[in-house]
Amino acid sequence: MSNTSKKEYLQEIKKRYFSASKSEKTIILDEFCRVCNYNRKYAIRLISKKQLKHNRRKGRPNKYYHTTIITFLKEIWVLTNLACSKRLKAAIPLWMPYYHLHNSNHLTEKDVKLLLEISPRTIDRLLKRLKSRYRKFGLSTTKPGSLLKKQVPIKLNQWNESIPGFIEADTVAHCGSSVSGQFAYTLNTVDIATGWTEQRALWSKGKRGVFEALKSIREYLPFKVLGFDCDNGGELLNYMLLEYFTGQKNPVQYTRSREYKKNDNAHIEEKNWTHVRQFIGYQRFDKIETVATLNDLYLTEWRLYLNFFIPSFKLIDKKRIGAKIIKIFASPLTPYQRILASSAIIPSVKKQLTKIFYSLDPFILQSRMKNKIISILKDY
Repeated sequence: MSNTSKKEYLQEIKKRYFSASKSEKTIILDEFCRVCNYNRKYAIRLISKKQLKHNRRKGRPNKYYHTTIITFLKEIWVLTNLACSKRLKAAIPLWMPYYHLHNSNHLTEKDVKLLLEISPRTIDRLLKRLKSRYRKFGLSTTKPGSLLKKQVPIKLNQWNESIPGFIEADTVAHCGSSVSGQFAYTLNTVDIATGWTEQRALWSKGKRGVFEALKSIREYLPFKVLGFDCDNGGELLNYMLLEYFTGQKNPVQYTRSREYKKNDNAHIEEKNWTHVRQFIGYQRFDKIETVATLNDLYLTEWRLYLNFFIPSFKLIDKKRIGAKIIKIFASPLTPYQRILASSAIIPSVKKQLTKIFYSLDPFILQSRMKNKIISILKDY
């Protein structure tokens, strides 16, 4: 007798067995063992065994595995430049009010509630198949500015990171695989307390160009600059900037990092990757007209998109236990949200930023950014 026939026979035996008397059960069991050549104890276990529903999944029901929810998460994840699950969770409430204006994927009230309650671990599970790995490396073009090393102090004491206005700066070279000739740079700055960033494009790293770019950045910052920290590159460590920061009525604390210690400028080194390289890559920009195109992008969609709609982490504590370093981060927030929460920012500035925030649509900003970046890259 085949296994399939034995299973069919077992189902028929069960129907008779459970409705029979004790003496009849003995006869049925003897018959089952003889026909199928089973051990008696094994036959009893087969008859007594309950039918399992093999398709049933253990645990809670999969309430998030719906096409509309997965589609929403995928689209927001891509538009936020592949943000991690914790940052993506913080971005969902910021992007959701504008979602229905740009997508035919309709979210029900139940979907909206589930998305606002979703955990980062669930986001990771839902997006697991979509994630890919990539890694690129750039070229260093920092030349030492040795003349001012004795006059500009190294930042030994950590700044007060709870007050906006303490800035780290660095230049990002758009040189491709060669540092020969002239090409464009991006001057990148970040405020340590809020994470607010500003970028400006430069043609080469001339001191005058960097000086003008920093003046422009200070005009656009929603707070006063209290401290300025840079590496030892001559474009940021020079007499022109020394006079500019320390020679005014309310001098700015002008400091530098130690040589060959990138962690001294960890905040800006991180933003060089997340706020510049991830968007425009490592392409060589050796046409001077590209600088104006990049600045048009940096001064409009770029700064609004990153500062108002992209959450970031902020380290609040770090301690060493043996050989292990434990870091504790605050919940992800956008630079705009951190400015609203800061008591050091005056109400009129907060009101002005809030007015700007409600006039923006992140989907439109991201779309315009994408088109401008594609247009820039097409020229090379």
